Amino acid sequence: MEAIACRRRSAGVARCEEATGGSHRSRSHTRFAEAAKADSPQAAQSAIQNQQSLMFLNCHSWFSFKYGVMKPEALLEEAAKAGVRSFALTDIHCSAGVPDFVRDAPRYGVRPVAGIEFRDGAKLLYIGIAKSNAGFQRLNELLSAHLLDDEPIPTRAPELNDVFFIYPFSNAPQQLRVNERVGIKPSELTRLAFSPWAKRMNDLVALMPVTFQNPGSSPGRGWNTHRLLRTVAQNTVVSKLPKDELAEQDEFLRSEEEVRRIYRDFPQLVDNAVPLLEACNIAFDGSDKTRAAFTNDERADREQLYRDALEGLKYRYPNASAKVMARLWHELDVIEKMGFVSYFLINQDIVNYARRRGFFHVGRGSGANSLVAYCLRITDVDPMELDLYFERFINPARKKPPDFDIDFSWKDRDEVYRYVFAKYNAADGRPGGIHAAQIATYTTFQWRGAIRELGKAVGLPPAEIDALSEGDHGYYSRGRPSAHAKSGELDKVAQAVIRYGQRLIGMPHHLGIHAGGIVITEKPVAHFTALFRPPKGFPVTQISMLECEDLGLHKFDLLSQRGLGHIRDAVELVNKTQDTSHKTQDLRPEGSSLETCDLDLVTCDFREAVDIHDIPRFKEDPAIKELLRTGNTIGCFYVESPAMRMLLKKLKVEDYLGLVAASSIIRPGVAESGMMREYLLRHNDPERRKLAPKRLLEIMPETYGVMVYQEDVIRVVHLYGGLDLEDSDTVRRGMNIRYRDRPEFKVVEQKFFTNCKRMGYPPGEAEEVWRQIQSFASFSFAKGHSASYAVESYQSLYLKAHHPLEFLVGVANNFGGFYRTEFYLHEAKRAGAMVEAPCVNTSEELCCSVHQNQRMRESENGNTNTQHINASTRNLHLPGPRQHQEPRERDRAAGPERAPPQRTLRRSARLAEARAFACGASAHPHPCGGIALHRQEQAAIAVGPHPAAQARARHRRW
Repeated sequence: MEAIACRRRSAGVARCEEATGGSHRSRSHTRFAEAAKADSPQAAQSAIQNQQSLMFLNCHSWFSFKYGVMKPEALLEEAAKAGVRSFALTDIHCSAGVPDFVRDAPRYGVRPVAGIEFRDGAKLLYIGIAKSNAGFQRLNELLSAHLLDDEPIPTRAPELNDVFFIYPFSNAPQQLRVNERVGIKPSELTRLAFSPWAKRMNDLVALMPVTFQNPGSSPGRGWNTHRLLRTVAQNTVVSKLPKDELAEQDEFLRSEEEVRRIYRDFPQLVDNAVPLLEACNIAFDGSDKTRAAFTNDERADREQLYRDALEGLKYRYPNASAKVMARLWHELDVIEKMGFVSYFLINQDIVNYARRRGFFHVGRGSGANSLVAYCLRITDVDPMELDLYFERFINPARKKPPDFDIDFSWKDRDEVYRYVFAKYNAADGRPGGIHAAQIATYTTFQWRGAIRELGKAVGLPPAEIDALSEGDHGYYSRGRPSAHAKSGELDKVAQAVIRYGQRLIGMPHHLGIHAGGIVITEKPVAHFTALFRPPKGFPVTQISMLECEDLGLHKFDLLSQRGLGHIRDAVELVNKTQDTSHKTQDLRPEGSSLETCDLDLVTCDFREAVDIHDIPRFKEDPAIKELLRTGNTIGCFYVESPAMRMLLKKLKVEDYLGLVAASSIIRPGVAESGMMREYLLRHNDPERRKLAPKRLLEIMPETYGVMVYQEDVIRVVHLYGGLDLEDSDTVRRGMNIRYRDRPEFKVVEQKFFTNCKRMGYPPGEAEEVWRQIQSFASFSFAKGHSASYAVESYQSLYLKAHHPLEFLVGVANNFGGFYRTEFYLHEAKRAGAMVEAPCVNTSEELCCSVHQNQRMRESENGNTNTQHINASTRNLHLPGPRQHQEPRERDRAAGPERAPPQRTLRRSARLAEARAFACGASAHPHPCGGIALHRQEQAAIAVGPHPAAQARARHRRW
């Protein structure tokens, strides 16, 4: 009987191969056929067992957002329990789970197969299963066309030779191609016998979707969680959820025996699914997938890198020492051997473009450890001065690619994005021509959001939802219920909300966008993932930075911040401002309008232009030292918070190295673990340094035996814990909480404690050291990163020390920093400013600094109260766009003396008044209908409305 069964199954395989042209016979099928002919029944039975459970063609993970309930690893665990050794992951309109699935599958003895499920709303169109990596790219391109440009998904699958397509039984075309099949679910078997498809068994396969866990491990919970997710997705309540939005309750993995029993009347369907999966294979390696050559010629790339690095060396070190030269040649050699030449040149090209456009930038992160990056002007941190070792950025033992973090002003970053995407992507925008894209993030359910969504789904009243969603001590993200949520007074519905809310925590809710990460790939990005387009308009991957690293995609971080906006605007005010000696009354011809009131900007001839990149001079500036020593740093990038100002005073910081240390000590990882307090005590009390463990003090003498930087963690793990550099880098990556869950990190953790025990450290010391290492997951800094931040802090400090009013105008116009805008207006008053209320005639869109000589000319025309005029005040106006709004007729008739002397944009007058009163200023009547807040100072900062907006409002009234 066993031999008969084997022959029957072999016949089914043969029929399927005949239908596919016989091109997909694998070695496993050959072994199976030979076993079927063998005289030994035991050999035949062994072959059957080796072939078991190869029929799951449609499995969903939680990357079928708000549909699937299991992460890819949990799906693999279920497969291992059921004895399934191969299945296809086919998430709905998403391929985000494939990299993790392919990486983890070998650990569970599963051969991965990748695909995508295509739907039109709740209606299943077809399932695409990739035969190879090329087929996976075709599926990603098909999906990306829909997600990028809203192209409708074709109801009939396109002709893709590298892909199998499976249609649902209720929506299958009558004429099938060689690579197309019709899937029959268990619930459709009773209809199959009466269907014309019953005569075409070679075209049919068993289709058993998988969406949640086997109910044996969690009775009913998997399907109930799925139902609640679908309710949240449809923004309705459970009782009104359409049935076609739900998966069937039998969508879970089964053993071979169960599947055979279900399809006992049509065993050919199971047999037909076997060769289909066997014909599919997908694999990824971690080799470099970044653009291979910046100039399209790797030899030319090498020549350009060496030439530019040597030219930059002359700029950075006019008299370079032998030590500097040796470091440069060493770095160039490592960069070339590890294949990072194009990576450096691409970053240099981006920075050069920004410099040509006049955009401010700061290169930071571990890339600041590179002397080559310093010479290429990607960063402004001198690694020789701070003794930053290059191996923190790139070393042969580090498997994962490095990345540069380059900050731009929040006003300029999108323009840099447009340059990059235009350079590396096809002009027609087709998915197959996209080689540069932003990186996604996974926005996950957390405590508060999960409870609120579920509360609405089951119809709880808002007051009860508010009470349940309050986390314990505000820890929404940690899944800690409030006292009310844990009380025994809750009814069954509320208890269910709490129970299922805890199950949702950490589950992806939707795709987000990384703060600044992009990838630039040699092959199209669709080779690795599908793409989507958020409202901002740039293409975005469906995978996060961790999956990009696993795939070998080098990340380019192009970030934005307001600190650089402060600096940019302030420097423009200082270097490009109106010289009043060039402005005379005849510049306003008769009949002038708002258009003729724009101020021409010329370079000041009464002050030195600011070179904001002259960092060596800033480090020796006594005025900056005084600001640091006294903590008078409000408005300055990264050093203006109360905690940071207090730290600067406690550390008595007045130099660059002290500021670098303070920039890292203030980070949550160091501060919350108690290491900040210990560093302060040891810094101010040399005797206390003797209490540090001797071995740690030997490893980190500069920081008194306290881990302050990420480099310190690597040193401690390597020198204290006895781990090699590769394992040390694994610990560094474990500072990412998500990465810490990976098994390779657990192995390294165990190895650390084993080595410490062997080395005979005192009891509890290794545990305390490991606790401190773990605390670095809370946003710790590399030393080069802290140094980069310190450079930007020095730029802000210089402007505040020598050009305080221009600097504070820049801060206010970039919407502040740590504090609200009115706080900076009060700081401007402390620096000698006179804060005025909005004026229809003279105010600009944001804050502007106004020369009192101009005010005097206005007062001669009756437009300004002359009581608080100071003729010696400098004249500074905020640059702005030219306005073309025509004035009212009666304004034209009034002649040039009525024309506003300053082109302005405005904010709400009431808002400005409220902010001004909050600053504690006294109020005086203002002839333009507002208030003027005056002090006997030398300058004014005016905030107010734009006249064009006023004119538009008047036109609307007419």
